[in-house]
Amino acid sequence: MAEPLIPYITLPEIPLGFLVDVPLLGRLFDPAHPPSIKPFGTLVALGVYIGSVITMNRAKERGLDAKKMNEFIFYVVGIGFIGGHVLDAIFYHPQRVARDPLYLLQLWDGLSSYGGFIGAIMGLFIYKYVKRERVMKYAEVVIATFPIAWVFGRAGCAVVHDHPGRLSDAWFAVRYPMGDGWVGRYDLGLIECVLTIPLAIAFVILWRRPRPVGFFTGLICIAYAPVRFVLDFLREEERGGMLGGDPRYGGLTPAQWACFGLLAIGVYFMRMASKGRFDEEPAKKLGKSKKSKKKKAATEPAAEEAPPAAEGQES
Repeated sequence: MAEPLIPYITLPEIPLGFLVDVPLLGRLFDPAHPPSIKPFGTLVALGVYIGSVITMNRAKERGLDAKKMNEFIFYVVGIGFIGGHVLDAIFYHPQRVARDPLYLLQLWDGLSSYGGFIGAIMGLFIYKYVKRERVMKYAEVVIATFPIAWVFGRAGCAVVHDHPGRLSDAWFAVRYPMGDGWVGRYDLGLIECVLTIPLAIAFVILWRRPRPVGFFTGLICIAYAPVRFVLDFLREEERGGMLGGDPRYGGLTPAQWACFGLLAIGVYFMRMASKGRFDEEPAKKLGKSKKSKKKKAATEPAAEEAPPAAEGQES
């Protein structure tokens, strides 16, 4: 009979208790709960940093303005984090919000992936409105790199086990500690982390040549929505007794309802990409670069030709 093979792995927090003794700074912390570096936040921050670096390099490859790309990342990531927490609080912890509305401002305590996606979309439109800038050329670069950063984010979920699934004896279930023993459960954070790795590799390969506008946006939506919809049937229910169990609305989790909208967005952008429309600005820059190379190649041989012979001289 099969049984779970994956151990319940956790990473220790790095204590920063010495900050409590620092003059002035120590007043900001509770001595009973000193600050520490947590594995989830560290992995998420690492994913954001690596993703930002790769995105900036790719923007240069496509001839995009580096300053505007940097500003776009700030809007999308910053508002994405806000949306990730606020929507997580509203849809996954409504009772806590009702008891303590200030929980909505505790951005470090709980994140929802779909809340982050919606927040990022809001950041995109806010950037477009404030800067009066065309955004899809920047959004495509960010989305093409997103799966790489997402691997780190889901790795953070896996090490803190904040997405417990239903009881299972499957070999890929995790041995959750229970009393003096353990019980097998699906770990949705771990499963999604593993599934994101081939997606990230595929996006790296697809990036090697220019794609029509909307290609990466459509592809990631169509790839993620059905997978997430199916995986959420394996999640622990709120009444299941596990911390992190998800509530249901009409039999579906909030993320499953959001999957319908994400899939529709994916279809829309893939239809846009199927028309083969490339972004004009990078295309113009690439076109000018190619023309200048051709012009240079055409003029160089002419410069090397011998001067015309003088009158009376054999040519």
